[in-house]
Amino acid sequence: MLDPYGRQINYLRVSVTDRCNLRCRYCMPNEGVPLLKHSDILSFEEIVTVVGTAVEMGVIKVRLTGGEPLVRRGIVNLVELIAKIEGIKDLAMTTNGVLLPDYAKALVSAGLQRVNISLDTVDPGCYSKLTRAGNIQQVFDGIHAALDAGLKLIKINCVAGPHSTVSDVEGVKAYGRRNGLPVRVIQQMTFSTGCYSIVQGGTGGDCKQCNRIRLSSDGKIRPCLFSDAFYETRQLGAAEAIRRAVAHKPENGKPCGHSAMQAIGG
Repeated sequence: MLDPYGRQINYLRVSVTDRCNLRCRYCMPNEGVPLLKHSDILSFEEIVTVVGTAVEMGVIKVRLTGGEPLVRRGIVNLVELIAKIEGIKDLAMTTNGVLLPDYAKALVSAGLQRVNISLDTVDPGCYSKLTRAGNIQQVFDGIHAALDAGLKLIKINCVAGPHSTVSDVEGVKAYGRRNGLPVRVIQQMTFSTGCYSIVQGGTGGDCKQCNRIRLSSDGKIRPCLFSDAFYETRQLGAAEAIRRAVAHKPENGKPCGHSAMQAIGG
């Protein structure tokens, strides 16, 4: 699939839930966020239909996100269903890592190939404050569980912003070097101002190279994270929603009104 600017769109990010087991300060306000009704969340059958249609149209890379994807009940079964779709060359997940000790081996057996694990600091106190009482040891345990399970590639996602210090970022980089894990530094994004930048150690944020569209947990295909445009799969059907999203993919991200990252999947 080619968008209006000649970019090959072959990457689908799938938010499987808007729920999360952490409350990171840069992601969620003190009062929390409105959660989607259960009936609004796509079923596994609907997700697999959209992913399968996207693959038929040229998608070869799929990443499961959230919220936190591991809090979705039956997530291993969903991974297995998606892994069976012929034509997917890269099946990955982004997770905060807290539940990986319980799921890593089963996810690999189901067909998951890669994982990105969020870690914004290696200081236990800073992590607890940032995540509102999260336990960093659970993340470290999750990283080692992923290594032991034999995932092909494990990357660390480190969000840098007003909540962090230089020492936080450098600490995560040092942790990555000690454990042989690539670290991607992501500058905190601001939707209202259209503020984003190219990911250090990755290609995210580089609009010229953008090859992705997104499926939100409530069934919307979004052509760009920094856009308010979306196309409803339940109303239009998967193929038409995907076609419209690709046809209306903007050249660059711009300021937008939404802030529901937990439902869209970054």
